[in-house]
Amino acid sequence: MAPWDDLSLDETALLQAIFWSEGSSRFALSDRLEFSKSKTNNLIAGLLDVGLLEESGLRGSTGGRRPETIKLSADLGVLVGVDLGATSLDVAVLRPDLTVLARHTETTDVRTGPGVVLARLRVLMRQLLAQCGMTAKQVIAIGMGVPGPVDFESAQLVNPPLMPEWDSFSIRDYLREEYSAPVFVDNDVNLMALGELWRLQGGLQNFLVIKVGTGIGCGIVCHGEVYRGANGSAGDVGHICVDVDGPRCHCGKLGCVEVMAAAPAIVRSATEAATSGESPLLAASLEANGVITPELVGQASRNGDAAANRIIQESGNRIGQMLASVVNFFNPSHVFIGGGLTRTGPQLLASVRQSVYQRSLALSTRHLEIQYTPLAERAGVVGAGVLAMQETLKHRKASA
Repeated sequence: MAPWDDLSLDETALLQAIFWSEGSSRFALSDRLEFSKSKTNNLIAGLLDVGLLEESGLRGSTGGRRPETIKLSADLGVLVGVDLGATSLDVAVLRPDLTVLARHTETTDVRTGPGVVLARLRVLMRQLLAQCGMTAKQVIAIGMGVPGPVDFESAQLVNPPLMPEWDSFSIRDYLREEYSAPVFVDNDVNLMALGELWRLQGGLQNFLVIKVGTGIGCGIVCHGEVYRGANGSAGDVGHICVDVDGPRCHCGKLGCVEVMAAAPAIVRSATEAATSGESPLLAASLEANGVITPELVGQASRNGDAAANRIIQESGNRIGQMLASVVNFFNPSHVFIGGGLTRTGPQLLASVRQSVYQRSLALSTRHLEIQYTPLAERAGVVGAGVLAMQETLKHRKASA
């Protein structure tokens, strides 16, 4: 039996505390866990002896002896984080402290179905592990984010609008054909929220993460925990109506913010502006590249193109209109915006902010901060790593 398989309740609690407070000193861990100093030191000594922890150097002194910091040992093994978007696949191998050892990103199309996408995922996982000199047996856990509502206990998607062929497909069972490690699956925006929660080391208790890409979703952190709702569909804000006379969404309803403000809507409006002669700059981009992308619309906007500015502003206003209602309801301290549409540049963020502040109640926005997610493109895979490690430690604690 490996030391990892024979942990006490207190040892598991200590590992959890270290994971959620990077570079903690013994004193800080004792304080956080409300353990005596001698108990904390004894637990740490035991976990150091069996190779589950390692000393990571000295912190800066605030007076007196510099405290020694503790972190999870690299000898524990590795995590695999997977961020599957509607049009992208991002895979990373991470240390237990979430240092990225290897990462690969490529385009994909979830509409091709789970067989094609997951077969490619398994190839990439093998390649990245080999690149790190690791094997499948050294994988502690696998975390995966998907662009749709997830039943968290079964790790299965439930009627996902963007990927109907995935409904009730067991990603967990598929990956277990090759890996004995536990597999955890969640909505991709929930993982972004988990990533931010870990980055902040629990410093913020109530905030939102909005992902704007092919679709629009929201991760909700309430009292320091990701809130998933009764059936795993909390945060599905992309289908909030912002125009009762708007176009029909792929979900079947009219005027959803997703169909009016996400990446496909921006591409559609920009293509119309290019072909109608409204924007010579977008027309030139279309001719040079064959297609218009949100990044090209952002570039045109930064070059002073009026049509591109209008398109991004309209998208931001619609997102802000939806978000204002959510802010009034939830009263978060921060809103972090991520996803592919952030590559359009600062104009989108400015438009979202303006719309939210205009439409929300003064009390809800008095101390509200709205910004792009600091984790940027890494938010998904880091969040997947957090999910994998957090849930593995939770399960070990429950069985201790």
